[in-house]
Amino acid sequence: MKHLLLILAAMLLSCCSSDGEATAQTSSPAPVNGGIGKTLVVYYSYTGNCRAIVTTLTSQIDADVLEIQPAEKGLSYEANNYALGTQLLSAIKANPNAASSYPAIDPVSTSLTDYQNIIIVTPLWWSQMAAIMQTYLFNYSQQMAGKHVSLIVSSHSSGISGVVSDARRLLPGVTWTGDALWINASNHANRASLIEGWLSTQDFAKEQATMENMNITIGGVTQSVTLVDNAATRELTAALHDGPITVTLNDNDFEIWGSLGRQLTTSNEQVNAAPGDVVLYNGQYICIFYASNSWSYTRLGRIEGLTESELRSFLKAGQSNISVTLSLSNATGISQVRANVTTSKAYTLQGTLAQAGVKGIVIQSGKKIVK
Repeated sequence: MKHLLLILAAMLLSCCSSDGEATAQTSSPAPVNGGIGKTLVVYYSYTGNCRAIVTTLTSQIDADVLEIQPAEKGLSYEANNYALGTQLLSAIKANPNAASSYPAIDPVSTSLTDYQNIIIVTPLWWSQMAAIMQTYLFNYSQQMAGKHVSLIVSSHSSGISGVVSDARRLLPGVTWTGDALWINASNHANRASLIEGWLSTQDFAKEQATMENMNITIGGVTQSVTLVDNAATRELTAALHDGPITVTLNDNDFEIWGSLGRQLTTSNEQVNAAPGDVVLYNGQYICIFYASNSWSYTRLGRIEGLTESELRSFLKAGQSNISVTLSLSNATGISQVRANVTTSKAYTLQGTLAQAGVKGIVIQSGKKIVK
């Protein structure tokens, strides 16, 4: 029995990396998959393996790096038959929705606003995600919503399905780019080729420059919405290229909402909506939140930079028949009836005007058409 416990302690040490100060740094090789959006690598380490993985990863891609650190330093999570590590994981498992269940981490100053892609590199603890990384994902789940996220897991020999499950539980609102990469004791030395092959399989987000921001104007005040990239937002921006859309919304205690007057393609998921979120309900209703609610929605985007009080004021919370105008920042604003026009404009799935003779799928009159 003692030999088994010693082996288990060694496995824990092998799958983590050593402590250090929280840092954000930049590497500058090449963008992943040739021209994707800005990328952040977030990692926690205990003995050095995860840090080595990140060093190798950032030699192959252009990414910023954020290291997560526990608030209490010098702890031995594997001591006394892994007593402390087990205690931390058990506390999370007992009440995963309570912030108090997660161990404290150092403050993080890196904002996720500018990143389209996030790569998580984490150790495995006792078939689960390391408790320190779970804290970060729990704390920043809302900010990661709508991002493209991928996962690399380091372990001694244990399979990583439990870590993948933890990641999906903690980040319900993200788009997973593909399968997680498992790097263990037997293949750690070959991590460069493993990472290179894995990167080619990941469906990272494209540059957000192709997805325009949408403006929301209420009572003469305009706020910008950072749109996610999905079928609904592409169809909506295509419609907005013909001119602004004005809708009448009403208060619903935590949001203002109402009909868009059109049906958009849905990609519904259970969303823990937060103040500032803009979503689509039932394919035709737009909801703009000044408080929180959990339901099945299609994400559209988010208003950044306003407090809940400022959102309530901007959205005219508590009022009825609120006139809301949606527009694009760089739209031409041409919305008048045009003579001698027999067909409407066609737009690409990215919301840009399709060139004459274009082949493939386009959006025309709010419908997808194959040319």
